[in-house]
Amino acid sequence: MEEQYFTPPRPRATFRGRVVHFVWRSIPRLVFLTMIAAIFILFGMINEKKETMETEKAQAKVPEKVPVNTVVMPLEPGIIRDRINLPGVVEPWTSLDIKSEVAGVVEKLMVNEGDEVKKGDILARIETDDYRIALDRAQAAYSLASAELKRDRAVHGKGIISEAMLDSAETNMQLAKAEVDNARLMLKRCSITSPISGVVNRLDAKEGILLSTGEQVARILRIDKVKAVIGIPESDMPAVAPITRVMIKVQALEDRELMGERHFLSYEPDTAARLYRLELALDNPDKAILPGMFVRADLVKHEKHNVLSVPFYSVISRNDEQFVFVERDGIAVKKRVSLGIMERWMVEALSGLEAGENLIVEGHRDVEDGQKIKVIHYMTPSGEIF
Repeated sequence: MEEQYFTPPRPRATFRGRVVHFVWRSIPRLVFLTMIAAIFILFGMINEKKETMETEKAQAKVPEKVPVNTVVMPLEPGIIRDRINLPGVVEPWTSLDIKSEVAGVVEKLMVNEGDEVKKGDILARIETDDYRIALDRAQAAYSLASAELKRDRAVHGKGIISEAMLDSAETNMQLAKAEVDNARLMLKRCSITSPISGVVNRLDAKEGILLSTGEQVARILRIDKVKAVIGIPESDMPAVAPITRVMIKVQALEDRELMGERHFLSYEPDTAARLYRLELALDNPDKAILPGMFVRADLVKHEKHNVLSVPFYSVISRNDEQFVFVERDGIAVKKRVSLGIMERWMVEALSGLEAGENLIVEGHRDVEDGQKIKVIHYMTPSGEIF
């Protein structure tokens, strides 16, 4: 028996059917065309927005920078000094250790530590009994020798004694006289005196103590005039050698300033640090400057006149270049400079600047070449603002 297959009937070819069939088959094309149209519209909108933004940006005005407030210093020729500032210490002008010239017991001390003494004042007395006895003995021997010489001269004229015997008598008389002088000198030395005017810094002797010859009695310092001793480095010796006057500051006396006169400059170093000893004389009438105080010496090695100098902090160093800014008609102008010697906070400008220019000393790190600035103050080289 043969199989029979079912074949669906074809739709009726009506107008409505043909329309539905056409629309159904055209839907993919419509979707694709719609997407392409949307993409073109989107790109058009983006380009239009971009053009609008560029136009607005081009038409927008860039605001001007606000002028930087600055302080300027008019440049004027002046003096600059090449200085070195070195430490030092005060020493007494004279320091003497007084020692006993004779042996004996200290009978009385005539001074105390800290007393001021004059040259020749008695510091201590040694018992004199032994020395008075020695003087009396010497004087008696001298009297005897003198009498014998007188007698020998009388008999020599009569030829009783020889010339040699007379010479011996004269020699004995001279020796006896020398013994008297020595005994008198030893007695005098029982009074120990000060050979200089000064201050008793130390008193070693005590009443009742037995002193030997050469034993320490006291230490006397002369401080109405003192020495400031400065160590000069080897490299600075050629520049320091001609200097005769040096400004000194005493730190313990609130940096009191005094002018020191050169007293001595050594020709060889006295320490392993290779420092040469420079002694400066300082008058000290009130004795306020004491030995051991520290000082600072301001030595001027070289002095230049009629030069321009600028504050060191006004110089900007960048990429191996040193420059400053000056004010010109309200504009910051960059200028390259070369520098020389420095004194405190000022440094010599060897080139790049001219007298009369207004150097920017504050606000210079916030400006650029050609930028507008506003001058709010002027400053003098000494640092005063006006």
